Amino acid sequence: EGILKTAKALVEDTKVLVQNATASQEKLAQAAQSSVSTITRLAEVVKLGAASLGSEDPETQVVLINAVKDVAKALGDLIGATKAAAGKAGDDPAVYQLKNSAKVMVTNVTSLLKTVKAVEDEATKGTRALEATIEHIRQELAVFSSPVPPAKVSTPEDFIRMTKGITMATAKAVAAGNSCRQEDVIATANLSRRAIADMLRACKEAAYHPEVSGDVRQRALRFGKECADGYLELLEHVLVV
Repeated sequence: EGILKTAKALVEDTKVLVQNATASQEKLAQAAQSSVSTITRLAEVVKLGAASLGSEDPETQVVLINAVKDVAKALGDLIGATKAAAGKAGDDPAVYQLKNSAKVMVTNVTSLLKTVKAVEDEATKGTRALEATIEHIRQELAVFSSPVPPAKVSTPEDFIRMTKGITMATAKAVAAGNSCRQEDVIATANLSRRAIADMLRACKEAAYHPEVSGDVRQRALRFGKECADGYLELLEHVLVV
């Protein structure tokens, strides 16, 4: 109930934040501070909820913490988008980006609430964790596919090391599809989320290395996307099974 109440308050804060994109800087700052204070409270109640599950179920605890981390990241992006859209005309690209960020925020809050409800249901909690991971990978892919360069670059060797996680996660996903046990599906969801996010980040960082030519960069980004798309298809098959 505590999580539900705080999440609702966050949705209200988000609405005010978006509405104040065209208001004064003072109002915008107040709306941003209010939403940051609410997300801090939400993180605390989710942590308490995760702790109440007991230490014998660490994978489900991770699912809950990941869900609130997604909401926090979406809020950070939304605040950035609101600042960028401040004072802009309705047809400006920054306003379009603000609307997109608001949609992601609502999606992630909804996903958190579904996850919280599924946690106590042994029959569906693995399925729910997998759905949340699929949504998270889609959001990571959108960031990966954007023309914005990464914050830092790394070497192709670093990227090659990251691909080992995909191999392990794939084996885990196939095993979960065969066993159909909820705990195996939850473990797959958590491992897959990390493996694909790490791979996409490392791929983009390596692709933008100064010694990498434009042609090789485009090919690397294409294959990174194809790998993530293929992995999403695998997870969707596990979900159907």
